[in-house]
Amino acid sequence: MIKSISRLSKPAWHLLMVLSMAGVDNARAQSKLDEYIREGLLSNQSIRQQNFVLQKNVDALMEAKSMFLPQVSLLTTYTKADGGRTIDFPTGDLLNGAYATLNQLTGSNAFPQLQNQRILLNPDNFYDAKFRTSLPILNAELIYNKRIKTQQVDLQKAEVMLYKRELVKEIKTAYYNYLKANTAIGIYESSLRLVREGERINTKLHDNDKVNRTAVIRSRNEVSKINASLVSARQTAASARYYFNFLLNRPLTDSIMVDQVTALPGQDGLPGDDVSGREELSKLGIAKDINSNLNGLAKAYIIPKVGTYLDLGSQAFDWKFNRHSRYYFLGVSLEWNLFSFGKNTYRIKQTLSDRDAIAAQTDYVRQQLLTELAVKQAGMQGTIAEYHAAESQLNTSKTYYQDMVRLYTEGAAIYIELLDAQNQWIDAQLHANIALYDAWIANAAIERANASFNIQ
Repeated sequence: MIKSISRLSKPAWHLLMVLSMAGVDNARAQSKLDEYIREGLLSNQSIRQQNFVLQKNVDALMEAKSMFLPQVSLLTTYTKADGGRTIDFPTGDLLNGAYATLNQLTGSNAFPQLQNQRILLNPDNFYDAKFRTSLPILNAELIYNKRIKTQQVDLQKAEVMLYKRELVKEIKTAYYNYLKANTAIGIYESSLRLVREGERINTKLHDNDKVNRTAVIRSRNEVSKINASLVSARQTAASARYYFNFLLNRPLTDSIMVDQVTALPGQDGLPGDDVSGREELSKLGIAKDINSNLNGLAKAYIIPKVGTYLDLGSQAFDWKFNRHSRYYFLGVSLEWNLFSFGKNTYRIKQTLSDRDAIAAQTDYVRQQLLTELAVKQAGMQGTIAEYHAAESQLNTSKTYYQDMVRLYTEGAAIYIELLDAQNQWIDAQLHANIALYDAWIANAAIERANASFNIQ
């Protein structure tokens, strides 16, 4: 019986050897996780949505830049009129007397009598078609608008980076949760083989009147309990796999390639209390710069707007087009807002209030992020302490279980004592597994809290 139980428990003891390899370099071993992170950053739907918003802001910046370039427009009008105001022009009264005298002198009718004219002010059957080219020469509003659009692009880039950093943390957490559940499945499968072998041996001993019925019943109960735990662990692993694949925008049932995680994460490369890399603070810094330009935009009314335009067109009656109808018209415009009953002053005051609000929010967010980092670091220290305690318990429970196996086979211990040692051994494996991956999850949370993960 010693050989049988010892042989079946060796797969479970492998976890002890794995957890004791604290000197292994885990950064090199987690290449599969790095590949998944790169895949997630490229395929995640939330990131893609933010990239679309970024492209929209880039297009808005290009639109702002285009406002400094010449604009060409086609303008046309056609009028058909009758009635309305007129101008009376006494053509006959002015010229008929002179024309009559000329006819007498020449003995002819070469100079006809004219009628007084009534000229319609509204042009009838008249068209005006022109190409207008306009160009701003001096416009402070356009300058500030371009600056603001540029900073809005930077703001959205920071937003995309914030989503990426949060996604990295979620991918890592989901990955380690899957590894945790997957390792637990291995522990339960090894334990199930162990308790089934114990049930077989106790049943055989009971048939030979070597043990009482209680040992067989307890063995069966242990098989049922471990089997239920194994089913639960498999369901947990499936849920973790579904969520992990969801983050990567893959089919939910796709398999996951796993790394060999054998030791605690290193802490030397993590900054102590530095949150300057957080995108939340970067966004507030950009918002402060935008507010500064909004303040300048509100003050831009002081600077006059100067522009120029050139019209090339044709205008005439009855759709005539010839050298007399063609024309050009060149002009320079100036607009200067001299008085607006305090509207601009109040607009400036609004930007100053926003500036103070952003400054207060920046101080609050920085303190909030520092608090979050301190909490995460404290949690990390707690998980490390739990891991070392679990590691110590793992060694102790292994020795205790081996001793109880020897005593039970020698008849010096009852089955209840062996069962207690066996349960302690299984629980120690599970606690060590949980503590190891909880430490990596806490490490991912610290990377998120101080923005230390390098996102390509």
